[in-house]
Amino acid sequence: MPSDNLSIFPSTSMSSTPSSQEKPSTTEPTLVRTNTSTATPNDPFHFDFGPLAHVNTAGTTYPAFAGELQPGLWKPQKRRKMANPAPLGLCGFALTTFLLGCINMQTLGIATPNIIVGPAFAYGGLVQLLAGMWEMAAGNTFGATALSSYGGFWISLSIVFIPGEFDIQGAYKAANNGSLSMFYDAFGLFLMGWFIFTFLLWLCTLKSTYVFCALFAAVDIALLLLAVGYIHRTAPEVPNAKIIKAGGLFALLGAFMAW
Repeated sequence: MPSDNLSIFPSTSMSSTPSSQEKPSTTEPTLVRTNTSTATPNDPFHFDFGPLAHVNTAGTTYPAFAGELQPGLWKPQKRRKMANPAPLGLCGFALTTFLLGCINMQTLGIATPNIIVGPAFAYGGLVQLLAGMWEMAAGNTFGATALSSYGGFWISLSIVFIPGEFDIQGAYKAANNGSLSMFYDAFGLFLMGWFIFTFLLWLCTLKSTYVFCALFAAVDIALLLLAVGYIHRTAPEVPNAKIIKAGGLFALLGAFMAW
């Protein structure tokens, strides 16, 4: 019967007993297959014995999250050469989300969202974006995607509400004969796009821990409700206050779970 053997040999030939003048070869050994007739679909041969050779998602499960902002799709890093950036990114996300949730719920009668500009640009935006880049350097694809994307979300949100040169609201108001209805529609579409993105991230956490999955579910519902509240208004220039308050409540839940 054909055997499925593996052999290890140096990639450069050398004599079995090198002379005193010759230095032993330091070339890395090359792993090759001597018989591929019995290779199975999950055999490392099909991955050229590369980084994917050890992956067996059907028979192996990894601990979800484990402080690494990982949904259990990939094995966490065991020998980390840098600090874990996930807590920093989650804290930046949590604080700005908490503040936005309070504003949407009109806590203490506050309805104007301009106070969010500073934290959204600096802490929830820049700091969270840096945490995402550090997650990428640490080899955490999911954490890098989530933190970097939400960092960009907060920076873009702060730009929307920055008055002056940007004056995004003023541009829509001037283009719509002094009405903000077009701005509210555009802002609702902006939030709807982030709802779709968050939904895709939530799908990746279905087999993770309950809190990890619930975090993305709460944020996703919050984005959906806020988008609906700005698009389906009670008046042309009056967003639906009840739906936006409900979105603010789910934003608060997501913030506390992120913390």
